[in-house]
Amino acid sequence: MTAPFTQGHGDPTVQPVPASVVERVDAADSTLQNPQRAVISIGSNLGNRLETLQGAVDALEDTPGIRVKAVSPVYETEPWGVEPGTQPSYFNAVVILKTTLPPSSLLERAQAIEEAFHRVRTERWGPRTLDVDIVCYAGTVSDDPLLTLPHPRAHERAFVLVPWHDVDPQAQLPGRGPVADLLAAVTREGVEPREDLELRLPE
Repeated sequence: MTAPFTQGHGDPTVQPVPASVVERVDAADSTLQNPQRAVISIGSNLGNRLETLQGAVDALEDTPGIRVKAVSPVYETEPWGVEPGTQPSYFNAVVILKTTLPPSSLLERAQAIEEAFHRVRTERWGPRTLDVDIVCYAGTVSDDPLLTLPHPRAHERAFVLVPWHDVDPQAQLPGRGPVADLLAAVTREGVEPREDLELRLPE
């Protein structure tokens, strides 16, 4: 299912889902009974950005209890929170999932995929090989400091809202309202479509 990774990239599947989670979801995996809808934002501004994003999509699909239902177009965006020109531009996309994993386990898997692509957390807003953020999980609203839902800055980030709106024009951000309305309130400056690039939906 997944394309081979070039040398220098870790294979995300070597970062296993914890055994306790696997035991809970294996039985439901074939049918995904009572799944929840989750929205994931992925981004990369180091290395082979498109290959990394595709690897993240494939790794999510390869996770027990997750099915990738839609992948947005790719956008090239200016880095968030830093001086212009101080970092390479990002490739960003949004992935829509159905999952039987609880939010905490989905977060663990997202972080494991980041680590497999050598994500380094040395500075806030620093460059990164891969960023995997949970934007929202069903209608959950939570201020848990380990995983705030929905993502506390999603409503003001065009690099999240633009691809999300592309793949789901009727989307709602819990507690904030329609994505279309949120998008109308932010600038799209620095968020450019890359129509020459495409992420494959896993088969």
